[in-house]
Amino acid sequence: MDIYNKRFTVSELTNIIKNLIEEGIPSVKIEGELSNYIHHSSGHHYFTLKDANSQIKCVMFKWQAGHLDFIPEDGMKLEAQGKVTVYERGGQYQFNVSRLLPLGRGELLARIEELKKKLAADGLFDNERPLPLYPSVIGVVTSPTGAAVRDIISVLRRRAPHVKIILQPVLVQGEGAGADIARGIYNINEFTDADVMIVGRGGGSIEDMWCFNEEIVARAIAGSKIPVVSAVGHEIDFTIADFAADKRAPTPSVAAEIVVRDAFEVRQEILNNVYRMRQAVISRVEDMKARVEYVRRGLSPGRFLDGLLMKSQVIDEYTLRMKNALIIGLSQREMRLERMKSAIAALNPRAVLDRGYAIAYRKKDNHILTDRLMVASGDGITVELSRGRINATVE
Repeated sequence: MDIYNKRFTVSELTNIIKNLIEEGIPSVKIEGELSNYIHHSSGHHYFTLKDANSQIKCVMFKWQAGHLDFIPEDGMKLEAQGKVTVYERGGQYQFNVSRLLPLGRGELLARIEELKKKLAADGLFDNERPLPLYPSVIGVVTSPTGAAVRDIISVLRRRAPHVKIILQPVLVQGEGAGADIARGIYNINEFTDADVMIVGRGGGSIEDMWCFNEEIVARAIAGSKIPVVSAVGHEIDFTIADFAADKRAPTPSVAAEIVVRDAFEVRQEILNNVYRMRQAVISRVEDMKARVEYVRRGLSPGRFLDGLLMKSQVIDEYTLRMKNALIIGLSQREMRLERMKSAIAALNPRAVLDRGYAIAYRKKDNHILTDRLMVASGDGITVELSRGRINATVE
């Protein structure tokens, strides 16, 4: 197309520029300082990223901002990933952001993922022990100041006033915090009679909560003899400690709710069970009473005699049936015996002789003769009759 001689509309030219930019520049990462940040009522985020020499307008749409785990503020150093697009209506290019992190957050997340893979390969995330149903002593490893410890103690006191709380104060932020937390977990295991343990802190940035992503903390949690509930930050915050623990709670307050049942609810459950057991016993007793009464009535003199007479009648009936069955059986067997005797008698050779027949034997070998060719003239034969034998010679 000869673009030098063609006259374009503004929209056409803008569309050409849009295609050239959007198809020619892949998804990239940029960094800069946040300014003019607006969180629109539509849910979209509008802001500018700038450095000493340039700036670019950015937009992060509502469905892309769902993964934001921090509140952007002007002046922040940020890393943004996305594509360069053209806003045709304003004729301006802009950066469509799909991911936004505080500068350096990407490297931190990569380190977390690498450590997770290592610890998973070592089996630190495999075991998940059940929490005790009714703990009497609860260990809490957290900072002695701040909202987290107050929330935990408040919930525990409200739900289970009888439980004993052992607070192990530790650093939860800054240099040395990871080792201090691991030491606190060890102390609860070795020097207390705690049934379950809560380990955590309130919310903050990923940097603030970094100690809960340290290997020493994960190994201390996984090696604990006491079940551990991890309660770090807010619901959207995840740390390696959460994966190593036996149970993750979205907040410290929820952790306290997880480890103890509400005393009022337990009391109501016990009362309900007692009521059900009482009703079951009453029902069983009533049933046994009815059965005893039935037996008692059955054992009264009149009913007892009636019962005996009825049983006697049944016995007579069965006796008569057995006698008739024996008679019929014997009669059938006698008839079968007579038939068998008649059959056997009919097959007896002597019976044939009685009817005038005779049996001829060859005298020299006593062989029965069945053919005249079996003897020759002058051979001796014996003829057996019904009564007696006759010796004869063949002529």
